[in-house]
Amino acid sequence: MSAIDFWDDQSAAQKVINETNHLKDQIEKMDKLSEQYDDLQIMFELAIEEDDESILKDIEKGLKELWKNFADFELQLLLNEPYDKNNAILEIHPGAGGTESQDWASMLLRMYTRWAEDHGYKVEILDYLAGDEAGIKSVTLLIKGHNAYGYLKSEKGVHRLVRISPFDASGRRHTSFSSVEVMPEIDDDIDIEIKGEDLKIDTYRSSGAGGQHVNTTDSAVRITHIPTGTVVTCQTERSQIKNRERAMKILKARLYELQIEEQQKELAELRGEQKEIGWGSQIRSYVFHPYSMVKDHRTNTEVGNVNAVMDGEIDVFIDAYLRNKISKT
Repeated sequence: MSAIDFWDDQSAAQKVINETNHLKDQIEKMDKLSEQYDDLQIMFELAIEEDDESILKDIEKGLKELWKNFADFELQLLLNEPYDKNNAILEIHPGAGGTESQDWASMLLRMYTRWAEDHGYKVEILDYLAGDEAGIKSVTLLIKGHNAYGYLKSEKGVHRLVRISPFDASGRRHTSFSSVEVMPEIDDDIDIEIKGEDLKIDTYRSSGAGGQHVNTTDSAVRITHIPTGTVVTCQTERSQIKNRERAMKILKARLYELQIEEQQKELAELRGEQKEIGWGSQIRSYVFHPYSMVKDHRTNTEVGNVNAVMDGEIDVFIDAYLRNKISKT
């Protein structure tokens, strides 16, 4: 950073600054853990010296806080796969079921937005298609912040809802499904070859939010990658150029995910393994009726307060998934 030509490439310079800030943050957290430990050790020695059992309660409380902070710090250090530190592109698509499943998709959108905001991440809507009566038909989010993809990659899969439907006049119980896709936002310097002749680019009038300009010009962009059949859209920016840039970033991330999935498929065939997650094979169930429970089927982690989970308290599932994944590697 002290080099004379550091700012010649502002994009590269910003990456260095972001990495530096992250390393400084890690050092500060380590220093804080060390300080907490030293303080507790002094309190323990004081309790013995003065034979004061009342201090033990404060020590016990401090130990719980120290252990939680240590577990959080440890998990951050374990997020060391190539794109864990990147921003995350998160897509939600309702399954069959019309309004009921579209409403479930909007509930998941709120849950992930709350989680991101609670963790200091910035959320941008890249594409949004409203439901016919309620909820959403699809949404694509960019969640910006260090390790966003590392944490949210655990959410990829099918999410199942069981509840008394507010859209059913008979008050019957319904089961709905929505799929969540999570991809890392790929930097421009990552080598993902996309040929111009392989792309079909369409423009159309946006149906999303954004004011009069967005809704009266053909600013929305749809890009089809012909060889893979991958389709991406972006309609939230005011200009067609910006929407095209955003769509290309999503396409790049999708193609990267396809590469990884193909590699994992080949490895699974060599090892004789079966793919764990697929449509119709939910990773997590959210039950509102006849009881309140959220269960992650990959780790058997359960939480009784479904409302808290829907308010964004999903760290327990993310933590369990990541630690379980790491223990298998």
